[in-house]
Amino acid sequence: MKAMYYDSYGGPEVVSPREMPRPEPGQGEVLVRVGAAGITTADWRLRASAFPGGLWLPGRLMFGLFRPRRRVLGGDFAGTVEAVGAGVTRFRPGDRVFGFSMFGAHAEYLAMPETGAIAALPGGMSDEEAAALPFGALCALEFLRDVAGVLPGQRVLVVGASGGVGGYAVQIARWLGAEVTGVASGENLAYVRSLGAQEVVDYRAEDVTRRDTMFDVVFDTVGALDFRTARRILAPSGLFLPLNFGIRALPAALVSGLGLGRGPRMKLHVSGDSREGVETLAALVLEGHLRPLIDRVYPFERIREGYAHVEGRHRRGAVVLDLSAA
Repeated sequence: MKAMYYDSYGGPEVVSPREMPRPEPGQGEVLVRVGAAGITTADWRLRASAFPGGLWLPGRLMFGLFRPRRRVLGGDFAGTVEAVGAGVTRFRPGDRVFGFSMFGAHAEYLAMPETGAIAALPGGMSDEEAAALPFGALCALEFLRDVAGVLPGQRVLVVGASGGVGGYAVQIARWLGAEVTGVASGENLAYVRSLGAQEVVDYRAEDVTRRDTMFDVVFDTVGALDFRTARRILAPSGLFLPLNFGIRALPAALVSGLGLGRGPRMKLHVSGDSREGVETLAALVLEGHLRPLIDRVYPFERIREGYAHVEGRHRRGAVVLDLSAA
């Protein structure tokens, strides 16, 4: 099978096509023929060893000190079940599925445990649409529903509301019943409103942290704020959730977690993946609460261009690879 392989850290040029053995599904696994896969900020950071805020060494210790341990990136995927291993009961060959694998989706075939973050693809969706969902929407779901516990009527500020995570955060916060304010550039304000934000702020024209409005949750998806700045607009019991954080954020988060401080809090969280999560996303799509957001689709062989686009940090939704012609 063809896979996009890298054996050293660096820019998009370190990724190149390579023929690799097709995986075989083991006990409890399904083999998916990948039709589309996402390129996410996680793929970029792993490929480039671009771990934020002093986390370079911990990141290298986890994923490979001198060279990457896992040589095929890609978490978001959608496609068709090609074969199933012994004991599999959830899926059959021919089923259309989508999910999140953390590694390995930038290849023609991917083996996944049937108990992992994989679900039936919502009816009527293309592989490209389904592959645009998992990373960004799972992040938003975990941060807002599970970590923040957003309640109806609460005020939620989403910073980076037009991006790969932010666009889903706006939609999921509205599903949870929150009053949503989205921060984006001026040309993206109408887009953010179309996702459900009741109010929008152009960060180039206004510093939202100078407002008198108090928010129950501030979800920063792009690393624009620190806790000290965010406190200005947090309610007394408000919560600051940074998607990107470094070592300097750890002491404040520890104080918040132990309940030693007064006033607004900060929580740090690293997004995971689960079967329940992707099944929830599928249900939200079917119920009309969530729509996939695609910024651009690249042919599989143009993966380097896709990486460069992701690293520009200015996109509306997901960047997706089309593997249908691989």
